Amino acid sequence: MNLSRLDLNLVVALRALLEERNVTRAGERVGLSQPAMSAALSRLRRHFDDELLARTGNSYELTPLGVALRDRSATACDLLERVFTSQADFDPAAESREFTLLASDYGAAVFGAALARALHREAPGIRLVFQHSTPSVVESTATVLSTVDGLLLPHGVIDGFPAVDLHQDRWLCLVADDNPEVGDALTLDQLSQLPWAVYQRPYDAPAARQLSMIGISPRVEVSVQTFQLLPHMVEGTRRVAMIQERLARGAARAAAVRVLPCPFEAVPVQEALWWHPVHAQDAAHIWLRRKAAEVGATLG
Repeated sequence: MNLSRLDLNLVVALRALLEERNVTRAGERVGLSQPAMSAALSRLRRHFDDELLARTGNSYELTPLGVALRDRSATACDLLERVFTSQADFDPAAESREFTLLASDYGAAVFGAALARALHREAPGIRLVFQHSTPSVVESTATVLSTVDGLLLPHGVIDGFPAVDLHQDRWLCLVADDNPEVGDALTLDQLSQLPWAVYQRPYDAPAARQLSMIGISPRVEVSVQTFQLLPHMVEGTRRVAMIQERLARGAARAAAVRVLPCPFEAVPVQEALWWHPVHAQDAAHIWLRRKAAEVGATLG
């Protein structure tokens, strides 16, 4: 397809029509009159050879192609906005800009908080937005990364995209203060016999992956979506959990738990900031990456 023959304004109209499912509201949303939006819908129907919006009684429903195009058009609009807001020069002390990063609660609490402190001092006009990662990060990495400024994620989950290494961390184990079965150290037998509380990302379970490497299948009793819930799921139980050292520092203050070394050589966490190549030459994004590397070095 020759993009030079396309009217990119139709992408904006397409998104509004599919999300609003109403010609008048879609026109109001993008600043077009009802006749102009109707004309845009007619052009889109001819292009796709599909109704896109099918009348059902007094309302419109999306056709199957319309459903498929709804998310794609939103992604396309977000990507176009990022392309056309790219800058050749960037002064962090004077500019106003919002950066959106995907992260787990660990990434936001450890690196994100340190980055936010640095930006508070040096770039008061910069806003950071942290959003929780979803399964689409792995299922549609390119699409997801094209709509945000970066992804905080350890190595070993995705590849094929540019990244800057931030900091390393090591795994430790949590047990309840009053667990009579565990003394001053855990054993491999106890890891296989005790029940577990695990952080279950939609795409990866760090504890299970680490334990499978040494032939242990953990008996999981509780699965949570944030690392910082793990101490509370261990407190007052026989359960064991694995948590990063930087979060473990506060675990004993948050709940009645003990922090113990892992009884095996757990692969360290190597946190990184990943981004889509569309950001490669954007001066603001280049500054963000450099600042991320500086902050990551201080955590090292």
